[in-house]
Amino acid sequence: MDFTLSTKERMLLEDEKSHEQMCIEKYTNYANLAKDVQLQQLFNTNAQAERTHLDTINQLLSGTIPQMNQQQNQGSQQQPANQNMNNNAQAGGINFSDASMCKDLLMAEKYVSGTYDTAIFEFRDPRVRDVLNHIQKEEQKHGESIFKYMESKGMYNVQ
Repeated sequence: MDFTLSTKERMLLEDEKSHEQMCIEKYTNYANLAKDVQLQQLFNTNAQAERTHLDTINQLLSGTIPQMNQQQNQGSQQQPANQNMNNNAQAGGINFSDASMCKDLLMAEKYVSGTYDTAIFEFRDPRVRDVLNHIQKEEQKHGESIFKYMESKGMYNVQ
């Protein structure tokens, strides 16, 4: 199941790796800042899925096609929210509301999904395209989960 990456494909995967690392950092930090326990759980669940994406990207960078059925099961794991964190929603002197964190992560998911869309078209190996397409669909589900949360809390009004 091995394959060789072109220079462009490697660069695209390195970009995706960077995006996944940023998503993990944001979800983890925001889970610790969120006031709503439901939102903490949502962020922790998405952070775990992003860790799985990062592992998948690292496997691709090493020239290995990951097994997708294992990836799907890992993506559903959930880490408990950090209950010991002071939930005053301040970090570095900046105040974060649950709504602003949701908006930031929704924008991030929209962006990351778009980068996967571009990458999918740039890969020669259909197995790699399938893996990237799978990750992109999960990124879209993350955005959908944030949107549904925001809509249920009156933070996002569809007109």
